[in-house]
Amino acid sequence: MSVAIKICGLSTPETVDAAIEAGATHIGLVHFEPSPRHVPLDLARELREQARGKAKVVLLMVNADPELTGRALNAIKPDIIQFHGSETPEWIGGIRRSLPYEVWKAVGLKDAGTLTRSRKYIGKVDRLLFDAPAKKLPGGNGIAFDWSLLAGHEHEIDWALAGGLTPDNVAQAIRETGAPLVDTSSGVESAPGVKDTARIAAFCRAALAA
Repeated sequence: MSVAIKICGLSTPETVDAAIEAGATHIGLVHFEPSPRHVPLDLARELREQARGKAKVVLLMVNADPELTGRALNAIKPDIIQFHGSETPEWIGGIRRSLPYEVWKAVGLKDAGTLTRSRKYIGKVDRLLFDAPAKKLPGGNGIAFDWSLLAGHEHEIDWALAGGLTPDNVAQAIRETGAPLVDTSSGVESAPGVKDTARIAAFCRAALAA
């Protein structure tokens, strides 16, 4: 079965089309104002409609309060909501139980202990996204972590791999970790927040050929 591919931080109709045409199964829309990939709700709604039926749309939010979370979900109606901050398993689990969305949680993978601690999300999320530990911004930092941490790990929750993935290293990452889904953002950019359609295409080709 081919690996699933998420291109995150898209912000223009052209790059949404490029991702879908290249074979991305998921596109990510970031609603988090400090991020260079932030998209306002009106634009996010338009991009969501553009991708409807062609790729699953993931809405990424960071430590948003319930009011903003509800407003964003109502406006965009994504397929998936991805929490990328310090949201608690209990809060995330409540969202998953009460709303009709698939729920993902990004986890900064520092060491083997992080994998053990991630068990607290069992029953609370549909997928864990293992990323490099956050720096100034949660995600999109272009930093990879030690993939060997995942080698041979018996996952109890569906998962995905992120953090510093590029067209040049994604095939190796898939081979070393067995990732069922790979996620890139800065790895297909020419500048922070500026997606490069050629790099998007190259990333998808490399991932699908791994």
